[in-house]
Formats: sequence, structure tokens, C-alpha cells
Amino acid sequence: MKRKILVAFVILGMISCQNKVKTEKENVVEAVANDTLTKTATGSADVSDAPVKDDKAVELIRKQLLVLLKADLPALTKDDRYFYYSAFDLNNDKKDEYFVGFSNPYFCGSGGCSGYILNNDGSLINKFTVTDFPIYVTTSVSEKFYDLIAVSGGKFHLLKLKNGKYPSNPSVQEVVKEDASRESTKVLDIDGKKLEKYSF
Repeated sequence: MKRKILVAFVILGMISCQNKVKTEKENVVEAVANDTLTKTATGSADVSDAPVKDDKAVELIRKQLLVLLKADLPALTKDDRYFYYSAFDLNNDKKDEYFVGFSNPYFCGSGGCSGYILNNDGSLINKFTVTDFPIYVTTSVSEKFYDLIAVSGGKFHLLKLKNGKYPSNPSVQEVVKEDASRESTKVLDIDGKKLEKYSF
């Protein structure tokens, strides 16, 4: 009988300790949450791990799209008016160029999507069509700009800069093996990297 009472006290003691530990954990979680909310509200939160957003690039791209798509604007719905972008220094001048892409029915069809490559000042390098994303930046160079590989119609096509422009229709360019893209950097990886979309 004494043994049963002793076992009951031990069990009650363990349950009591578990509840105390659980309560302490809940208090720690609540304290961290409150601290984070307070720091966020006062602007003193540490956001050093947060990805850097280049607001200047977004504004630059928006302004250029309004110029490039001026004739299309009346036909675009609100859902059509957004873009994705990736920054990459294509010519090693320490300034990023911008790959701009879309993923809605106005800009995409059965052959792929349209998009742009812009200089770091917003000026147009060129427009491209019938392209699936991502685009690959290779390590080979033509006219001081990296060559690109674009997927079109399920095939990998090599795009080389010629007279300051990349070919606008990848589907008619030289086909390369998929292996060529494996050592390349992906840009406009809209599905894979879940890029943020911006309105224009």
C-alpha cells in the first residue's frame, strides 16, 4: 500500500514538473514573440538575414516597362501588370544588368514567355520571346558579355551577343545539350526561387 502511495506521489511529481517545464517554454516563446513584435514596431529589429531589396532597380524597371509597353497598356488587365526580375552583371563592369520576365497569359503562350534584358541605366539591351524560365548565364563570352542559354520548345538554345544585342527569338538559335546549362547560373528562376513579383 505504501509502495502504491509512493508511486502515485512520484507520478504526480513528474506530471507537475512537466507542466512547469511546458509553462516555462510557453513563457519563453511568448517573451521572444513579444520582443520581436516590439523591435519590429520600433524599427530596431535585426533584419540582417533578410534578403536585400533593390528599390532603385524596381523603380527603374517599372519606368522602362511603362515606356516599352506603352502601346500595350490599354489592353493589359491589373493581373497582367506585374513582372519578375533578376540582377546579374553580364559584362563584368561591376554594375548589374536586369532580366525582366512575366508569367501571365498576356505575355506567355504555348511557346513560352516574353521578357527583356535591361542595362543598369534602364536602357534596353533587347527583348526576347518564346522563352521558358529560367535563363542560364554561361561562363563563355561574346563581345564582352556572357553567353546565355534559353529554353524554348523544350530545347536548350545558345544566345551570343552580336552587335550589342542577344537574339530575340531563342527557338531559332543553335541547340546545345542540356549539360551545358548545369554549370551555368540561373536567372529569372520564377518557379524554383519563388521570386517576388512587382506591379507596374
